[in-house]
Amino acid sequence: MSTRMTAEERESFLAGTHIGVLSVAGSDGAAPMAVPIWYSYEPGGELKFATSPGSRKMDLVRAAGRVTFTVQQEAMPYKYVTVEGPVVGDEPTSLEEYRGWSIRYLGPEAGERFFTSAEDFIRSMHTVRVRPERWRTYDFGKEFTA
Repeated sequence: MSTRMTAEERESFLAGTHIGVLSVAGSDGAAPMAVPIWYSYEPGGELKFATSPGSRKMDLVRAAGRVTFTVQQEAMPYKYVTVEGPVVGDEPTSLEEYRGWSIRYLGPEAGERFFTSAEDFIRSMHTVRVRPERWRTYDFGKEFTA
């Protein structure tokens, strides 16, 4: 039996609440940068994450124009989804969208507290949109259901 996820499985998994790892090509012969980051994704849509527009991460994302993004489940059954795709947008971050991310990752009370404390910084952030083109998946649990 294949351990690959179906399109529906992979999109559902990516839409779940995970910390993603953003990977982007380095510059001047440096290794790629890989950093953990909050994100959002709705099946069939674009992957989104936010960062400071003056950060090294954003400089590399803009220069490369493409990124790879990985999410995983660390508890059994292990699984992961990796997407690669072009950057298709870079806009100021919506406060309401980021508020939703804060609640998603930290829960209602801690999310509101975090958002309120970081609101001024969040106003300076940009949201990057990525169109998933290539998918790599693995679902360890499928090895045991055959």
